[in-house]
Amino acid sequence: MTERTPSEASRDIPEATVARLPVYLRALTGLSEAGTATCSSEHLATAAGVNSAMLRKDLSHLGSYGTRGVGYDVEYLRYQIAREIGVTQDWPVVIVGIGNLGHALANFSGFRSRGFRVVALLDADPRRHQEVVAGVDVRPFSDLEAIVHEHGVAIGVISTPAPAAQDVADHMVAAGIRSILNFAPTVLAVPPGVDVRKVDLSIELQILAYHEQRKALGAAAVERPVDGALEGRPA
Repeated sequence: MTERTPSEASRDIPEATVARLPVYLRALTGLSEAGTATCSSEHLATAAGVNSAMLRKDLSHLGSYGTRGVGYDVEYLRYQIAREIGVTQDWPVVIVGIGNLGHALANFSGFRSRGFRVVALLDADPRRHQEVVAGVDVRPFSDLEAIVHEHGVAIGVISTPAPAAQDVADHMVAAGIRSILNFAPTVLAVPPGVDVRKVDLSIELQILAYHEQRKALGAAAVERPVDGALEGRPA
């Protein structure tokens, strides 16, 4: 197994590969928790839900971490992927919009275990400022800039209604946040250098509805005879 050289560390990794690295990390975490010390590329690919050729190609962008005839050291590869993603360090996160979704996000235990620390919950509604969610006080949205500077906030999460999301994003960018996770059902306009990841639950459900409709139509086509299939058949 070899470490990446400085030139390797500075090269870009394809976005499609970056999107799959957290999936590999989750699979490796599951294998580690199950007591698996080493695994083959086929075993890891199955756990991650991808094919082994894609897995090997993705991991080749990180370096050479497998041993022929042995496979991957689960803990070592888990650490290397976590380091590549950046979750071996602590990332301060602020959540804006503490409605039902905001409450759910604030209570999500996976943030802490994956390297993210929620340092503040913000809402523009004064009625929410007396709340404490997951041990964190809900504070006025006007405190955003001070909180970003105090905690060095790296990532902002938007869980507000759609009409408020752009204004929240503008304030986040002005305060110095350069990475935003947007749960509001709207497209955000941000300047160059600001990364936005959008999570739209309604779109995901509509995609599932499309596939369900296709399956239902396919099943119906199988059940009924094809037009003209019975023509010319003896009585």
